[in-house]
Amino acid sequence: MARIDTFFRLMNVQGASDLHISSGNVPALRIKGELHRIKYKEMEDNELREMLYEICPEHKVKVFEEKGDIDFAYELPSVGRFRSNYFRQAHGISAVFRQIPSEIMTIEQLGLPVVTKRMANLPKGLVLVTGPTGSGKSTSLAAIIDYANKTRRGHIITVEDPIEFIHKSYNCIINHREVGRDTLSFSAALRGALREDPNIIMVGEMRDLETISLAVEAASTGHLVFATLHTQDACKTVNRVIEVFPAEVQEQMRNTLSDSLRAVISQALFKRKDKKGRIAALEILVHTPAVGSLIREAKTQQLINVIQTGKRLGMCTMDDSIEALVNDNLIEAEDAFEKASDKARFVKYLKEIPEEYKELFENQEATNNPQ
Repeated sequence: MARIDTFFRLMNVQGASDLHISSGNVPALRIKGELHRIKYKEMEDNELREMLYEICPEHKVKVFEEKGDIDFAYELPSVGRFRSNYFRQAHGISAVFRQIPSEIMTIEQLGLPVVTKRMANLPKGLVLVTGPTGSGKSTSLAAIIDYANKTRRGHIITVEDPIEFIHKSYNCIINHREVGRDTLSFSAALRGALREDPNIIMVGEMRDLETISLAVEAASTGHLVFATLHTQDACKTVNRVIEVFPAEVQEQMRNTLSDSLRAVISQALFKRKDKKGRIAALEILVHTPAVGSLIREAKTQQLINVIQTGKRLGMCTMDDSIEALVNDNLIEAEDAFEKASDKARFVKYLKEIPEEYKELFENQEATNNPQ
């Protein structure tokens, strides 16, 4: 047994999502979104390096020594799988491990809206799942792929770095490819996928121009492509995809994206107040002719208006989703206020207005209620 396995077993017992272990620090667990230090000694670089290298594939050690950071997946039988990231910092080597659930949660278990099932059965197009690191993008995407796997008959290819959720082939054939092990890069895997008769391609992360370009091309040539981005809402997501391209081809990309983009799901994760765990608020944009026109005409700032008026199609703004969680007594009002865009909307739920916002809301109240 590797020495670090003890920490992974502790993660399970404590219900932690992440393990932070770094030179010059005491190890810590992230529980319900907050870091808690473990009763353990401060780790020294040489000792920690030896411990971490014990579970790291040899070829990954070489990459780490050259580049200073790596990603890979580690599995501890009967305990779980862990997405692992090693990196160098001022005091030496450090690592963060994210636990990957052994069982893929369904759309129903996650409380995702029905519209996500329709996304799983689209014949073609691009569906983007976005949000900051740790917002549950991979979990939601795994549930959608799982639904497609059980309701369609086709070929699904996933490209990840590293592979997180392991899907069994049900009605579909699923092939998992890991960057660095099975393919040189996301872009190389995407080029290959176009010759591998896929119905669905899942890209773990669109990191660069070439990967984004190939994903959009695949979506526009008859494939259903799911991918993640580190953006916070639908408008920023569309702009991010377009602005990564050189200025001279951005208009062409707008035209292509206006036809191929089928949906954007943006997530924010909250601590639950009713029980252990976390819950996601979702902003959902679904393609309509109006959405296509706004993308083509570079009026993406108006997409929020389409979302607000598109509820019957399954669309939802982030603030609407957050407010629904507050009204259902699932999250704390203070957490909702912190992550909401229209903070004035959530003041009525607060026990006390934060000092830095009092003047703003007093002025706003005076404007709305003149004497």
